Amino acid sequence: MASSSGTAATIRGVSAEELDVEPLAAARRLLGATLWSGQVAVRIVEVEAYGGDPAGPWHDPAAHSGRGRTPRNAVMFGPPGVLYVYLSYGMHTCVNVTSGPDGVASAVLIRAGEVVAGHAVARERRRPARTDADLAKGPGNLGGALGIELADYGTPLFDPRSSIRLELGEPIDPALIASGPRVGVSTAADRPWRLWLSDSSAVSVYRRSPRAPRIEKTA
Repeated sequence: MASSSGTAATIRGVSAEELDVEPLAAARRLLGATLWSGQVAVRIVEVEAYGGDPAGPWHDPAAHSGRGRTPRNAVMFGPPGVLYVYLSYGMHTCVNVTSGPDGVASAVLIRAGEVVAGHAVARERRRPARTDADLAKGPGNLGGALGIELADYGTPLFDPRSSIRLELGEPIDPALIASGPRVGVSTAADRPWRLWLSDSSAVSVYRRSPRAPRIEKTA
């Protein structure tokens, strides 16, 4: 497991302090950023914000931290700009970036990206992908294209010595950002904490959890 010491380090003059904000603001800031893992880089085009436990300011029952700290989610309670990795369905590696102040749980799931470097490596890892836009479409595919593993949990993403690094560009024009419900969650299912770049073909398809309660329509 990589250490999270060194998150104060910077890349291109941008520090993790820019993610020391509430979950939705951190999610907006990550859109358009570049995530590097070895030779492969993706431009982030779709994210989901997640809060924390009831004791914190952003209680989110859909978050892994929604019921409190565990060995699995401990990094979510740490400083911003650290990699939180978990397996979905026991096989897909999902990539998250911690946000908010140290001691308060929150993170942003990176749902999709456009491969901007290392296409050959990404295509080898993602042979089922039909087009380049499909290489990192969806959180499991993104983790696969980048070659990120559970052992990368806790990597400080703003440390220039890290093999996995995050580069924040200029903030995206709000007019280019769309929002809607998060994908596949069964609680807080209608919270509009999924954000994406409306002009990107790499954004994944929205799928509502069948376990999520339906909103009753009124006349």
